[in-house]
Amino acid sequence: MASSQNDSTRAGRYQPQPGGYRAFVAAPLPPEPPVRITDDIQRLLSIADRELGRLDGSVLTLTNPDLFVLMYMRKEAVLSSQIEGAKSSLQDLLSAESHLLSESESGDVGEVVHYVAAMNHGLARLRELRVSVALLRETHAELMRGAPGGRDAPGELRTTQNWIAPSGAAVSEATFVPAPPGEVPTALGELETFVNAPHALPALIAIGLAHAQFETIHPFLDGNGRIGRLLITFLLVQTGMLPKPVLYLSQYFKRHRRAYAEHLQAVRDHGDWESWLAFFLTGVAEVSADATETARRVHLMRDAHRTAVTEQLGRAAANGHKVLESLFARPIVSVETIRKLTGTTYPAANALTARLEDIGVLAEVTGQLRHRRFRYEPYVTLFAGEPAAPA
Repeated sequence: MASSQNDSTRAGRYQPQPGGYRAFVAAPLPPEPPVRITDDIQRLLSIADRELGRLDGSVLTLTNPDLFVLMYMRKEAVLSSQIEGAKSSLQDLLSAESHLLSESESGDVGEVVHYVAAMNHGLARLRELRVSVALLRETHAELMRGAPGGRDAPGELRTTQNWIAPSGAAVSEATFVPAPPGEVPTALGELETFVNAPHALPALIAIGLAHAQFETIHPFLDGNGRIGRLLITFLLVQTGMLPKPVLYLSQYFKRHRRAYAEHLQAVRDHGDWESWLAFFLTGVAEVSADATETARRVHLMRDAHRTAVTEQLGRAAANGHKVLESLFARPIVSVETIRKLTGTTYPAANALTARLEDIGVLAEVTGQLRHRRFRYEPYVTLFAGEPAAPA
């Protein structure tokens, strides 16, 4: 989109710094001149609103929507951490939760575990707090709690300059330098005011603006990408657009990583909020549709497995249903876990485990004769796979 001279500074201005580089100081939201709700943006907004509504409805049809939310949160933790360079998978996270990985084997799965804790903390606090600087700082503290030596100042706004660049590159080689640290408290306070103030902008437009603004301010030494992605979900919940937190854009941002960075930079360099919003709304629609399809498949899978347990486990069916329902919360179990859950003997629990393997509910994942663990493989697979990119 061509920009006027006025547009080129509508997101903020680059200011020369003593070190010879330029830092970007963001202008307060909403943009001036105002966002142009073009026919294309209006069309994408309508699609995104519709898909969000379908997602909300499909999740509420599930027997226990909170268990679906829990698994989606795990998936988001993995994908968002992978964007930042983590290598851990959803299976790694589930294994860590089940204490299957030793400390030497766990690698960077600890980062993912802390991300889950940060999400849970932020969503719980939303019952008492609005989206605010305080909430973001608390969430950041949970996220960075495992950082060695507290080097990334958990929960603290940065007091030194940071920048975005290839690993090890100096500020002079940065692709983007956010505002000097002295500007951060004011800029973040203005963002808090914007997200909580009444205005005429559609909610999704405001949320898209807020995410881009947060990433431009880059208020923490590390973890800005992960907190910025959580901000989207927090705002969807706060506005009531999505009562259950099941929409996370990490899979879209990861798939389109280069376009994501380019759109954000075009906002800063050219004030091109409209192209960023079109990109953002497309992501909301795509990810909502994917989550709706996953919810549908979970519903069908649960019904099929309930039927299989009823028809094939005979007198053990009641205990089989107990185990099946528990797997939606904790998809990895041991024979001992099943024994405690069902209140049976170890041989009976072992036999039940074998029968659940036979009907395709459980799969042994340790390859051991002792201390075996079993995973609800069909369920994990629904969440672990990357959805195909739209044609």
